[in-house]
Amino acid sequence: MRHPRVSDMTTSDTRRRIQQLALELFTEQGYERTSLREIAERLGVTKAALYYHFKAKEDILTALLEEWIGPVTEVLEWARATPPGLATKQEALRRYEAALVRAAPLLGVFHANWAAVRDLPVGMALQETMRRVVALFRNTEASLPDQFRCLGAVLTLHAAVLALDDVEAAPEEKRAAALEIALDLLASAHPPD
Repeated sequence: MRHPRVSDMTTSDTRRRIQQLALELFTEQGYERTSLREIAERLGVTKAALYYHFKAKEDILTALLEEWIGPVTEVLEWARATPPGLATKQEALRRYEAALVRAAPLLGVFHANWAAVRDLPVGMALQETMRRVVALFRNTEASLPDQFRCLGAVLTLHAAVLALDDVEAAPEEKRAAALEIALDLLASAHPPD
């Protein structure tokens, strides 16, 4: 199957293809070991053509992260605009889980390459987003064990996306089980509405 040449595609198609290929390479060989030159070669374009869309490797990673942060920000804004309480947090957790599932390959890259990206602006943006997510689900009025249960709810969802490859079950089953546990943790840490 012939891949479309960059000249055959629109600017947004080209950016998307660059991002997809970069994500594949970051996953296969790591962020640090992937070069812009290699991305350009795999796309069949010059490095200058690639620079037209992305000046640096980090710019590609930032564009990928922004695609995930957008849906997460929507979850955070929805929760802020909805009456507070356990039911709101549980629905926000469901919505957050859906955003995690869509971003699993990207989050895998961040997880596997954290030492290389954590101090970059893109890594700091991810950390800030995660602080906002944890703050949404945290019950600051709760006991310390219940605050950890709130954090555990978020981490359970991340584990289902990032760390359970060796568990024999369909991905949907793993996600459903993790969501059930996360919802239980959240409920046990909050008084009923």
